[in-house]
Amino acid sequence: MRSEFEDPADRHRRADSEAETMHLPGMEMFLAWDYRPDAGWSPEYDLTGYHVEAVDGSIGKVSQATYAMHGSYLAVDTGPWIFGRTVVIPAGIVSNIDHAGSRIYLDRTKEHVKSAPDYSDEPAYWDKLSAHYGRP
Repeated sequence: MRSEFEDPADRHRRADSEAETMHLPGMEMFLAWDYRPDAGWSPEYDLTGYHVEAVDGSIGKVSQATYAMHGSYLAVDTGPWIFGRTVVIPAGIVSNIDHAGSRIYLDRTKEHVKSAPDYSDEPAYWDKLSAHYGRP
């Protein structure tokens, strides 16, 4: 089955892209398209159907989850919260995964997710999305 979303792995294999990473003195580098080592991601779990929580409330449910080195993301169906929109969330903003409770926690607010660029087939979409989520 072909995915509705283009695989960003092809565009994001270069680790030196400023849109993908943010590095401030004294801070760990932010990699938008990789799960954090301490987030709880593991290949034996399918994240499809997990509930997604921002720091200030529920976002929706995972409709698609990918894992590829420098190309992991979640497609989240927001339901009526933002008019049934599907949002793409880079794996790097996942702060914790609770497999027992089927919940994924993000380190961003609902408003930050809501203001993300709408999905597009344009090649620049993935860079715009990385830049949006890479902002502190």
